[in-house]
Amino acid sequence: MNIILLSGGSGKNLWPLSNDVRSKQFIKLFQNKIGQNESMIQRIYRQIRAIDPDALITVATSRSQASTLFNQLGHTIGLSAEPMRRDTFPAVVLALEYLKDVRRVDPSEPVVVCPVDLFTDDSFFHALEELSREVVNGPGIMLLGTEPTGPSTQYGYILPHTDDRISTVKAFREKPDEESARKYIEEGALWNAGIFAFRMSYVLHLAHERIDYEDYDDLYNKYAQLTPISFDHAVLENNPYVAVLRSDTKLDDLGTWNALSKATEQTIIGNGIVTPACENVNIINDMDIPVLAAGVKDVVISASQQGILVTSRDSAEDIRPYVDQINEKVMFAEKSWGNFKVLDVSDGSMTIKLTIHAGKRMSYHSHEHRDEIWAVVSGWGRTIVDGMEQPVQAGDVITMQAGCRHTIIAITTLDVIEIQCGDEITTSDKRKFELE
Repeated sequence: MNIILLSGGSGKNLWPLSNDVRSKQFIKLFQNKIGQNESMIQRIYRQIRAIDPDALITVATSRSQASTLFNQLGHTIGLSAEPMRRDTFPAVVLALEYLKDVRRVDPSEPVVVCPVDLFTDDSFFHALEELSREVVNGPGIMLLGTEPTGPSTQYGYILPHTDDRISTVKAFREKPDEESARKYIEEGALWNAGIFAFRMSYVLHLAHERIDYEDYDDLYNKYAQLTPISFDHAVLENNPYVAVLRSDTKLDDLGTWNALSKATEQTIIGNGIVTPACENVNIINDMDIPVLAAGVKDVVISASQQGILVTSRDSAEDIRPYVDQINEKVMFAEKSWGNFKVLDVSDGSMTIKLTIHAGKRMSYHSHEHRDEIWAVVSGWGRTIVDGMEQPVQAGDVITMQAGCRHTIIAITTLDVIEIQCGDEITTSDKRKFELE
């Protein structure tokens, strides 16, 4: 199978564990078969590989998520990174051009497009294989529609013409209120999980009718000029060549803390304590300090460097407007080389804990408006500062003045405290260089 996984969004409904660069699909809330915590994207990647070990998987995402994806899935994944967000139709087209021009996939082959934040069992992915097979000799686009288990307001709906396993599509319905959802189900509607398949050449032909470009490089360079538009509006609406494959596999939407807490097998993740008087309580703690819950019921508690959330399960869907009012820095992120946690922010300084994984290194870079100090806490490795290389280990302190080029290379896993000092500390104050 050729599969494009759509990975985007900031996922603020799962604040404070999600932020502008750490979406819900990257939060490690689930256990795999050997007891290790994994994220949604790690889970779906593993599930696809279990069904089809040779599947060609490409993740379509924004540049801001690239480091996290490399961290969680490794550097060998196929990655189509948008230079800026332009909604799902341009993102899919860019990924198709990446497959054609970079991965050299034959345009006549089928492709399945699937969101990364699905929570389902392994059998679901057999339906993706069937979808990929059926579209080869079928209509232009084939969607996967799942049998509703209730009047969900988290999904759009597909109205098929017939109740056959494969049917042409009569109409689409946006995410409804509960009453409308009940009506759609009575009419025989299916949940629209946002999964569809097509022959690459079919959608590339439609793309060239809408967009003036030559190939992958040309499209990437013109990306900022593209009009944002969803795949649904650009391709599916009013298209007579769309069919739906009916599936009875279970599908859960995990867009809120309430839904996630029901899906995860662990009631406590991280440092947490629940007293016997508590009932139906989940603690998800991403910090090194303990969280204690006493005598409460039907509550989700989540804590990270971004903040602390205490919510009843019934109110978990209502937090987004209030989170939007919080003006915050990104306090935690996974990078291709490891991760960082912001420990303190003050006027003129910021203190960060860096963890650089064994065998990884930061980019060789400089800052114009701040000095930096690295204090190595554990592990050993090497630093390069303005071309001068030296070994470092626990207890060593390295000072970099503004303008000097520097990187750190981990031989074993390195824990480093970084202190940034300056009147202008911003993420944009970074210039990268090639190591000689």
